[in-house]
This record gives sequence, C-alpha cells and structure tokens, in this order.
Amino acid sequence: MSDINSTVFVVDDDPLICQGITWLLESVHLKVETFADAPTFLKHFDPNRFGCLLIDVRMPGMSGLELQQQLNTLNNPIPIIMITGHGDVPMAVRAMQAGAKDFILKPFNDQVLLEKIQALLAEDRKRIQAEPLQLINKRYATLTARERQVMNLIVAGKLNKQIAVELKISMSTVELHRAHVMQKMQVRTLADLIKSALLIN
Repeated sequence: MSDINSTVFVVDDDPLICQGITWLLESVHLKVETFADAPTFLKHFDPNRFGCLLIDVRMPGMSGLELQQQLNTLNNPIPIIMITGHGDVPMAVRAMQAGAKDFILKPFNDQVLLEKIQALLAEDRKRIQAEPLQLINKRYATLTARERQVMNLIVAGKLNKQIAVELKISMSTVELHRAHVMQKMQVRTLADLIKSALLIN
C-alpha cells in the first residue's frame, strides 16, 4: 500500500532509530524524511504536504509534546504517532489526549509500526480528498436563497427564459443571479457547476 504522494516524517534525535525506520519504510516504497530535532523539522515543514509524522516523545531541547503543541497552534492536521520508551508511556498518553493518533513503544515491532503508519496514511489521504468537498459546501453556503433556486434550475437544464418564467423574475435578473452563482461557486462552465452541485451535501 504505497503512495508516492505521501511522506512519513520522522523526528528523533537517535540516528539509529531514524536509519532503521528509513530502511523499513523504503523497503515498502514509502517516502521518508528524517529530522534530528524538532526545530529543524519545523523549519522545513510544509503544511501543504501530507502523510504522517513519527515523533520521539523525549528529545533534548524541544520535546515531542512541545512539537505537537506547536503543530496544534498552527492548526496542522497531519496525523501523529509518538515513539516512546516504557518509562514515557504517561507522556504518550498525554500526547494522545492532545490529538496524537497512536503511540508505539521502543523497541518496536516492524510489522506493527508499518500497520500503524499505513492506517494513518490512509486516514490522511481521506482528509485530503475531503477538502475539495468542504470547499464546495462552503461556497454553496454563501449563496442567497434566490441564487440557490437559480442554481438548482440551471443544473436541472432550464434555460434563462424558463427560469425567469418559473421564478417570475426578469431575464436580466436571472442573468445577474446566474453570474453571482458562477462567481461564488468559483466555476467557469456549466459542466463545472453541475459537477459541484453533485457533490453538495
């Protein structure tokens, strides 16, 4: 289940952990980027990329929890797995309470780690795919009641003249509403408007 558009970001100050995870994930054709500390990750992080994030709970300087808090402040939705030693389980639980999706104990089982990562990558793909739907619904919500009526009739295949008769308004008013609908829905063609209308819920 590889996805060339997904990246697994690993933030851990232990180079052996980073190397081991890299070898493991590259063996199943997943893209991996490793960072030795949280500030370096934040410096290079692009919120427009997607995948999942593995963070060591206990790191010098900025801890895994502090990194998670920074990402929460940025409203970044990338799913997180915390890497933790046995003594740090309470910290991992705190991380999950703050929004982390899972945690894994060192030394970890390769198959278990892969399964957790694959599950989060699938979750993040669904999130990315859902974003256009959310945008369409937000745009539709900006339409007035009359603009929605006009849009529904346009999508139903009615001509401007027919819409004017049905709504008992002038042709020029229909054309004005039609222009507003196209502008607010951010579409250029009738085909695009119909596609958007089919996705509205």
